[in-house]
Amino acid sequence: MSETLRLQQFALARHLRDPDRYPAPTGIEARRLGVYRALLYGAIESLLAGSFPVLRRTLGDKRWHARVQHFHANYRSDTPLFPEVAGVFVDYLLGIQLDAPWQAELAHYEWIESYLCLSDAEDPAHDPSGDLLQREPMLSCTARVLAYRWPVERICPEYQPNEAPASPTLLLVYRDRQLQVRFARLTPMAYRLLVQQEGTGLQRIRALGGELEQGLALLEHLRDQGVIIGSR
Repeated sequence: MSETLRLQQFALARHLRDPDRYPAPTGIEARRLGVYRALLYGAIESLLAGSFPVLRRTLGDKRWHARVQHFHANYRSDTPLFPEVAGVFVDYLLGIQLDAPWQAELAHYEWIESYLCLSDAEDPAHDPSGDLLQREPMLSCTARVLAYRWPVERICPEYQPNEAPASPTLLLVYRDRQLQVRFARLTPMAYRLLVQQEGTGLQRIRALGGELEQGLALLEHLRDQGVIIGSR
């Protein structure tokens, strides 16, 4: 590629993304440029609207389009893959000043569903029927244990909190054996049991001060759901 052509392509791309800041390249009809601008923005906006339907409805048309336009014009994404753009948008929200403090967490909550649904990760070697007390329980590679400051599962156009609750929202998100992504609330004990990275089931339960019978029942229940795949 010649240097002249490369510079022309960059000039066109800058204008299509942010026509208010970058002038149109010479030699291209204004009507045609308008069509290109609309197609490029429309593709990105449609993709993000499908990935974040609750965030889009909650922000409303004006705030949503302003957010997407700012992302489209200013954020540099290195991925050429459309399925990864939603994750890039979450990264963008984490790095800017937001007009509603729950936006980034709500976006992450919505994104994690599609991420786990499309994941092709494979579980490491494990014993599916292994002893969960005497050996180390292993979490499925398509399960995530999450803690949010904001009640992300409740936020909607009718509920937009201004202050975070005193207690975090603890959630388990996992892909079941039928390849459906499920969400479940966690008790503080269940959350702490699952986020521990090392130790046998017995060691984890004792470290939390929990009852052995209750802790084992929880581990076995999670294995039945496919959240825990067995022991190491």
